[in-house]
Amino acid sequence: MARNKHPEETVNLILDVSLRLFLEKGYEHTSIQEIINNLGGLSKGAIYHHFKSKEDILVAVTERMTGESNRMLAEIRDRTDLTGSEKLKTIFRESLGRPVLEDIFEAAPDLGNNPRLLFSMFRDTVDDAAPNYILPIIEQGIEDGTIRTDYPEELAELITLAANIWMNPMIFKDSAERANRKFIVFCQMMKSFGLDIVDEEMLNRLKQLALIYQKNK
Repeated sequence: MARNKHPEETVNLILDVSLRLFLEKGYEHTSIQEIINNLGGLSKGAIYHHFKSKEDILVAVTERMTGESNRMLAEIRDRTDLTGSEKLKTIFRESLGRPVLEDIFEAAPDLGNNPRLLFSMFRDTVDDAAPNYILPIIEQGIEDGTIRTDYPEELAELITLAANIWMNPMIFKDSAERANRKFIVFCQMMKSFGLDIVDEEMLNRLKQLALIYQKNK
């Protein structure tokens, strides 16, 4: 039986398999045994050596999903050559341009029926991304005059929730047309804060992802 002798590779294999099953079947409908069956010969002990429960696996899966994104956010947040508004626009462009999004949208997970994974993503958005990455950028934008708001904390939450939850076709099963309408409304809303942070290229990318999702769901 195949056995991975390197702990880090074993953990990555468990997380790869678990994420695929969570997206395909839903967290609630994926058992530890199903994860084991897809590990290429690794035993139940290999899982429990690294994770105490399926919920621990979910936490690790979510942390890995958001880790790459948060590293990108931190890098843009800390740049000294951009205004606050320019940083937000760069974040949107970089986030939508990630090649991994195509793989996720092709898997066509129904996040609306995957509440544990969805709630985990939601908490990360509110508790981590908004206060630690978006808020400092908004505060910089207020200082440099490129962002207009008296409520920076609330705006940070609004931007992250709208971008990651409301405009995510995998949650609301949006068609490309409805995804387009949401994006236009988001653009109009952001301009009221002085934020011209989305453009035609980003709109076309969102349409492309929505079409990929609709084709494969």
